[in-house]
Amino acid sequence: MATQQTRSIARFMMAPSVILLFVWMIVPLLFTLWFSLLQYNPLNPIRDGFVWFDNYKLFYSNPAFLYSILNTLTIVVSVLVITVVGGILLAMLLDQPIWGQGIVRILVISPFFVMPPVAALVWKNMIMHPQYGVFADIARFFGAQPIDWFGQHPLTAIILIVAWQWLPFATLILLTSLQSLDGEQKEAAEMDGAGFLSRFWYLTLPHMSRAITVVILIQTIFLLSIYAEILVTTNGGPGYASTNLPFLVYQKALLEFKIGQASAGGVIAVILANIVAFFAMRAVGKNLDK
Repeated sequence: MATQQTRSIARFMMAPSVILLFVWMIVPLLFTLWFSLLQYNPLNPIRDGFVWFDNYKLFYSNPAFLYSILNTLTIVVSVLVITVVGGILLAMLLDQPIWGQGIVRILVISPFFVMPPVAALVWKNMIMHPQYGVFADIARFFGAQPIDWFGQHPLTAIILIVAWQWLPFATLILLTSLQSLDGEQKEAAEMDGAGFLSRFWYLTLPHMSRAITVVILIQTIFLLSIYAEILVTTNGGPGYASTNLPFLVYQKALLEFKIGQASAGGVIAVILANIVAFFAMRAVGKNLDK
């Protein structure tokens, strides 16, 4: 059991890294707050003074704002559902003794190591292209009309691309949790006559609950900042159909050079991320305490 002296030594040794991390986080945030109160254009770097909360009002009154919030939450929820459900199914499949199990596991987790812009380009030009893509060839094979994914269903296309990237992460975490399940418990359940669905619902799923909550928490944090996939594929369009909050901030900052409004959007994004993370942390904390 740690004594008071060892706790003090541990805090003292951790203090430099904690302070450095705090400064690393707080300085950009303070600058973002500062510029969100200013009227500033980098092409004409003359500060016109404080406009206070006008940037927030302008950003909020932007017609794209509500679309970006809705699209952001839609991407997060949809990708979480796909990756968690798909991750559970793949983890259970990979847990079975099959030939070439190691190679199959490597192939399953390999998409996670592909850079997002590269993955988006592959999906755009090789898989979802309305004329030359794999989906178009499959549709023509069955006598159907190919779908212009990025023109007709842009948000669905973004969700599929992002889910493909994050599914290996969920699978890896859930597979690790599944492999830690005691084999004796499985044998006892089988001897008691429990069927596959009963064993999954009352034994496997509760055992994986902690891993599921961790996957949800980590993925939520990263999914709130999805940007590269949208830039490479749809550029936020058509209209605002695939514009999320980070991409709207990018448009204000680097296309319209409205640094004040972009900074205000960044502050709103931080607040939204903290609200989502707060509820996710509460869910994780309750689950881990069980």
